[in-house]
Amino acid sequence: MTPKQEERIRNKIAKIRKALAADKQRWGGFHHDGRGLRYLPPELFIKLRDYKGGLRYLRWFDRTFSDDSGFPLFLFEWTFILYKTGNVKEAEKKAFKTFDSHYYIFDAFLGNEFFPEKKNVNSDSGITQNMEDLPYSNSDPEFADFAEWLEEILTSDKFSTFANELIEIEKKLETEPVGETRTELVNRQRNLIDEK
Repeated sequence: MTPKQEERIRNKIAKIRKALAADKQRWGGFHHDGRGLRYLPPELFIKLRDYKGGLRYLRWFDRTFSDDSGFPLFLFEWTFILYKTGNVKEAEKKAFKTFDSHYYIFDAFLGNEFFPEKKNVNSDSGITQNMEDLPYSNSDPEFADFAEWLEEILTSDKFSTFANELIEIEKKLETEPVGETRTELVNRQRNLIDEK
């Protein structure tokens, strides 16, 4: 990357931060951000290979948007940045959350086949196809160590138990009517991440 390219990316990050600050001021502390600007900086920090800057941004994001569950690509980037900054335990927990948000994202990154039994009923239709266009790949040398680490996580007993239970809950929720059992399943699903 040339210094000019790096400068353009840093300027873009600065503009996003400025827009978010203006949004906060305009709404009196409420972040409207209807354009989704808050999700863009991690990708830019990854392009710069400025993982410490990305981590600072994500810490701010976590404090500022504590109730924001994010979306699959954003959570993937968050996991990657945590890993690259040596926050391996946090990265592992975020990997579980990323998988919960979209079952196929790690398969897409690792170049694995998509398996129908992992179908996430909460995912938008067609999102599997979108995963084929994932901008990150295990073949990128910058992602090689992360891919190796991720493979270890995904093949662990801990992850297997988590994934199987999550998928089982999703299958039950497809047909479970509103009521006490459904509420228990939803609560169990919510708590699975917190337990990791």
